[in-house]
Amino acid sequence: MDSRQHSSASTGAFTQPRADSRPGPLVEPGPGLTPEELLRYSRQIIIPEIGMAGQLRLKNAKVLVIGAGGLGSPALLYLAAAGIGTIGIIDDDVVDLGNLQRQVVHSVAAIGQLKTESAAARIKELNPLIDVNIYSHRLDAENVLEIFSGYDVILDGTDNFATRYLVNDAAVLCGKPYVWGSILRFDGQVSVFWDAHGPNYRDLYPVPPPAGSVPSCSEGGVFGVLCAQIGSVMVAETIKLITGVGRSLMGRVLVLDSLDMRWREVRLEPDPEAPKITALLPNYEAFCAGPKPPGLTEDVPSVSAVELARLLQERESGAREFLLVDVREAGEHEIVSIPGAVLAPRGAILSGEITLPKDTQVILHCKSGGRSAEVLRYLQSENYAAVSHLAGGMLAWISDVDPSLSTY
Repeated sequence: MDSRQHSSASTGAFTQPRADSRPGPLVEPGPGLTPEELLRYSRQIIIPEIGMAGQLRLKNAKVLVIGAGGLGSPALLYLAAAGIGTIGIIDDDVVDLGNLQRQVVHSVAAIGQLKTESAAARIKELNPLIDVNIYSHRLDAENVLEIFSGYDVILDGTDNFATRYLVNDAAVLCGKPYVWGSILRFDGQVSVFWDAHGPNYRDLYPVPPPAGSVPSCSEGGVFGVLCAQIGSVMVAETIKLITGVGRSLMGRVLVLDSLDMRWREVRLEPDPEAPKITALLPNYEAFCAGPKPPGLTEDVPSVSAVELARLLQERESGAREFLLVDVREAGEHEIVSIPGAVLAPRGAILSGEITLPKDTQVILHCKSGGRSAEVLRYLQSENYAAVSHLAGGMLAWISDVDPSLSTY
């Protein structure tokens, strides 16, 4: 998430940082360490603030990592290396080549494999003394409370708002601390939410941003090393919660601009006027999608990839005239594009920097259909009549028309 784009969704609860209270160690010390564990963790044990008691707490701790992607990768590696006794991994995706620029827990050999299985194998290779539980399915309102009940800390490395609100609400209901990180391009944010002792995610973002206003990492890109910078802070906060040492980020948000390599810190307090979280929402996807703009058509006019290919052939022969507009960013267009598409990024259209003609048919496309649908609705509000978009976007074109093209 780009902090500069979503900060307007907050309540204005940001103020200057100040010291907060410590809730104490989260986990009781477990059984003694074996000679192998003593040697493995010796450099950590000799730190006075950690000591033997702290290492025994880590051994007895159970941490759930949501998402084995960019943030989950360094988090899983460092949790395993630190000696967290039980690590849970939930993810329903598979490894692809485009992940490896930042998802360092995976390898070329794991391409096509479930991310949960790939990540579990790698961290067990790093530390065979830990236990690993995998959940190779999507986290949802039906399973989240049961899964969370088996863990001490929830570490969320996902990149979509629906999951973040689901995780937050479930963590509140289960009384669990929620370590959160977010990244986009060169920007990152990290904090700790624990409703029993401080703010929760809804105090930072009471409502999600307008649908399509904040691109995902797959749409906006991410500086790969940023994952390690934010992910390592998330693990540090997790270890501090478990052992009770130091001052946690609860009530504070760290914001990193890695392009200028500058951290800043802002204070966050619980909103006393916010409604209490007493149950999960029935549909988090619908909650994050927001209400449909008034006056616009309910259905978004669309064409399939196969239909677009036919229309392009007709245009080439002179039998049809229309404008195919790629609303992705320039970097995406350079990686892969549909022949004959004109680049006009979404932001430039919505800001009025680029104006499309009204006297010809316009077909929009993006990567998967979300951004093009948003631009289409905007054009409808500007009285464009002959406008539609490519259902499924570039991904559908590659799948159904030209599989030789590379995705990203």
